Amino acid sequence: MTRHGGPGGDRASVGEGAECAARDLADAVEGLTTLWSLAAQGAALRLSLHQLRALRALESAPGLNLTALAERLDIGLPTASRLCDRLEAAGLLERVLHPHKRREVQLNLTTRARRVLGDVARRRARALAAVLEGMEPEDRSALRQGLRAMLAALEEAAPEPGPLTE
Repeated sequence: MTRHGGPGGDRASVGEGAECAARDLADAVEGLTTLWSLAAQGAALRLSLHQLRALRALESAPGLNLTALAERLDIGLPTASRLCDRLEAAGLLERVLHPHKRREVQLNLTTRARRVLGDVARRRARALAAVLEGMEPEDRSALRQGLRAMLAALEEAAPEPGPLTE
């Protein structure tokens, strides 16, 4: 994590406010990622991050085929196939023939997978709430306001996917 001053201190000098804020946000994302991962691992059924990402992708877009899932996860087709094999063996995924395309197989979550995702979501929400409870109410309010502003700015910017530049 990048540290450049004490918590709550004004660390930005004129001309570098956005860069300091970006570093602070990167630190926060790193911490949240760890919190998110640890909370998910406390669920009754432990899933790898790839398995959890696959289930979440299928939750948001039911009926994807293997190729579409691989593209969403940015993984190769053989890797996606093995991932689905493991999820199916665990009773979390079912493969069904597409009703209109005989050669296509759709991937659907099972009831068990939906329960697991619900459990993970509840655990993550409790872990995050515990962190937020440690903040002063005005800091929580400022955080919410800042997050809403950042999401609005993200929608405005909507960068095209491409290689990252430094």
